[in-house]
Amino acid sequence: MAPTLATAFSRRWWMAVTAVIENLLFSAVLLGWGSLLIMLKSEGFYSYLCSGPGNSSSLNLSLMVSGSRASNSSVVEEYLEMKGWPICKDQDEMLNLAFTVGSFLLSAITLPLGIVMDKYGPRKLRLLGSACFAFSCLLIAYGASDPTNLSVLIFFALALNGFGGMCMTFTSLTLPNMFGDLRSTFIALMIGSYASSAVTFPGIKVIYDLGATFISILLVWAGCACLVFLNCFFNWPLEPFPGPEDMDFTVKIKFSWLGFDHKITGKQFYRQVTTVGRRLSVGNSMKQQHHQAKDLAAQDASKLCLSTVDLEVKCKAAEKSQSFMKSVFSPIFMLSLITMCVTQLRLIFYMGAMNTILESLTEGDLKTGVYLLSEYTSIFGVLQLLCLVTSPVIGYIMDWRLKDCEDENDKKTKREPGQPRRPDKQIQKITNATRAFIFTNLLLVGFGVTCIIPNLPLQILSFILHTIVRGFIHSAVGGLYAAVYPSSQFGSLTGMQSLISALFALLQQPLFMAIVGPLEGDPLWVNVGLLGLSMLGFCLPFYLLCHSRHLKRLRDERDEDPKIYVQINDGSKSEAFV
Repeated sequence: MAPTLATAFSRRWWMAVTAVIENLLFSAVLLGWGSLLIMLKSEGFYSYLCSGPGNSSSLNLSLMVSGSRASNSSVVEEYLEMKGWPICKDQDEMLNLAFTVGSFLLSAITLPLGIVMDKYGPRKLRLLGSACFAFSCLLIAYGASDPTNLSVLIFFALALNGFGGMCMTFTSLTLPNMFGDLRSTFIALMIGSYASSAVTFPGIKVIYDLGATFISILLVWAGCACLVFLNCFFNWPLEPFPGPEDMDFTVKIKFSWLGFDHKITGKQFYRQVTTVGRRLSVGNSMKQQHHQAKDLAAQDASKLCLSTVDLEVKCKAAEKSQSFMKSVFSPIFMLSLITMCVTQLRLIFYMGAMNTILESLTEGDLKTGVYLLSEYTSIFGVLQLLCLVTSPVIGYIMDWRLKDCEDENDKKTKREPGQPRRPDKQIQKITNATRAFIFTNLLLVGFGVTCIIPNLPLQILSFILHTIVRGFIHSAVGGLYAAVYPSSQFGSLTGMQSLISALFALLQQPLFMAIVGPLEGDPLWVNVGLLGLSMLGFCLPFYLLCHSRHLKRLRDERDEDPKIYVQINDGSKSEAFV
């Protein structure tokens, strides 16, 4: 049976810790594609696309080039093997296409997920996601049992893997609502664990290199995904988590004459108390009509009914203050789309083409290049843990000085003459977001510069910058949406942004084909073009800077001549009174 919101609130720390671990092991594991690609080649997926000698032998733990040295590189490529299975560029292109499908679903599926989650809550989606992830592991294991005939299953498996991983990632982003003013920090922590999940496949590759079979590893992994299913079943509530600005999670109600004494939250509070209050108020009015005496309970019930009805009306008015379409076509959301599209294409392309990029820097020595490729792929995987460490930095920037800002009660309280006014919370949130995006885009430009320089050891710096940017950009966008838009629209807006950026990131496949085709393995001009495109990311912080200054100017004008400004229905917009 699903727990209530109050029960879930009491377990919020357990849920947060387990959500971080589950994100690390099951969310966006496809981001560690470089290591998975090597294991899939070692298991013979799509090896039938390559030609090779029928009687060749291979090294037990790594690659080898069979046959004598040949002067023609194309001849050598035909005899390249990995654990007895031939490998070639046709195989790389087919497997990269499967990665494109999986990574696309990893982001594109978030729009319907966001709409469903905003309406029905995270529980059902998380259960579905863990089941799909377990099934994807079983499909890959089944395909590995006969790769010659079942290689096509990798497309379905990676699609289910991306879908299931995003279900778990997306549902965990609602959990920080239970942590109040630290919401942006916890959103960054969840996104950091999501981005760090790229370390999972490199870790599995280490176990695989130590001698464990590929199929047994996947079966154990599927069993662990079943534990995620059970954890969600017993701890996650059916209802969505309301935002901290919507309702306090620990409203304590104790009215013996109402017949209940327990914790209730959010919509349940309004619905239950308003219903009881209306019933009692109807009974009270009937007593008044018959001139009967009023008892204390009826008097208190009448007051309760008035107050809860007022609260319900105010909450509905606040919810209708900004429509979803207005949020979609707002400048902040449109510019965030541009930023995310450019950044996603830059990051996804590098992950998909990383092996090809590294091969172009190994100076043409195939055997040495194979060992270097494996070594650098492992380094890239280990560095993914930086996302978990660095992502909360952006969350901290997004939450900077929010506790020092004035709340709604401070706005209604008259200040003493000469008393300094506390910063406005909305302006402070936008200012924090501006700093976060400027810092993230500077790192993205630095990453683009290191990719252009043809130096193999320098690519370790590229790995670090890639990892930090991937954690920062998602944390910054998530924190911005949580700060600017209503919490009821967070899932839908994040889903729409992810869908559009995923569609744009599909361009990484033709870019990859251009590198292995016309550019003959040289990624220089593609990296130069992507570096120029990355400059568009500065449009969003520039607008946020102008927008925050505009809000400060309006606030100063309201303070200078407060007599001509009033607030209608406690709204956030000030209107002139004539």
